[in-house]
Amino acid sequence: MASVRDVAAYILAKEAPMSAMKLQKLCYFAYGYHLAWEDRQLFPERFEAWANGPVVYELYEQHRGRFNLNRGDITGDPTVLDDDEQDSVNVVLENFRAFDAHELSAMTHQPGPWLDARERAGVTDLQRSDEELRDEEIADFFGALVGRED
Repeated sequence: MASVRDVAAYILAKEAPMSAMKLQKLCYFAYGYHLAWEDRQLFPERFEAWANGPVVYELYEQHRGRFNLNRGDITGDPTVLDDDEQDSVNVVLENFRAFDAHELSAMTHQPGPWLDARERAGVTDLQRSDEELRDEEIADFFGALVGRED
């Protein structure tokens, strides 16, 4: 299984440069759709319900303090993604590349896994939270989206 750094490196290899926020959100959408399509995690690291949407802390550590990221800025191996993982990420990139970081962030703020985690944590809009998003909720949310697209 790939790590979040591997997936991020794969995304940057195809779409760099981009903002760190956009990278985090693309990783989230890739994770969610992959979970719905393949019924398995894209990577083992967990998303947390931060104020600006879902964030993987391990990826954040890689880009902390940097706004724009280029190919090679994340220490991951894009070649470890299997064909199904690459397909999931490629479909997400194809469909979401036109959106900027703030538009992608707004999409994550709709009723669903991120909002559920924020409510569990009992935090207000701008408060910090390390509450994890649950795979069951992510799978249900993205599974419903996939069902509507058929």
